[in-house]
Amino acid sequence: MTIKSLLLTGALAVATLSIASAKSYDIVLSNPTKVANVNLKAGEYKVKLEGSNAIFTDVETGKTFTAPAKVENAPKKFDVTAVDTQKKADIDEMQAIELGGTNTKIEFSDSE
Repeated sequence: MTIKSLLLTGALAVATLSIASAKSYDIVLSNPTKVANVNLKAGEYKVKLEGSNAIFTDVETGKTFTAPAKVENAPKKFDVTAVDTQKKADIDEMQAIELGGTNTKIEFSDSE
């Protein structure tokens, strides 16, 4: 029984480390913004990558939104996290996010 307990504890520790290592980035949207097939209201969000998806968490409500994304690597690191949007009709559409401190750029496309 003791060995099973140790194995279970070890497995939980490894799982916790992998979850904790998923880095998130803070962004602020000043206007309602469309990201791929998701509409986000203006406000603060935490963004993290999970596979080929970007997960947006509303800081105020804790609600999460998932958008399909394409990850690109730039030749040099970005100094700050920056959101690239384009105004289409009456709403901002997110084109990309450059993740500060990394050379990672998350790109989005309209899936409609």
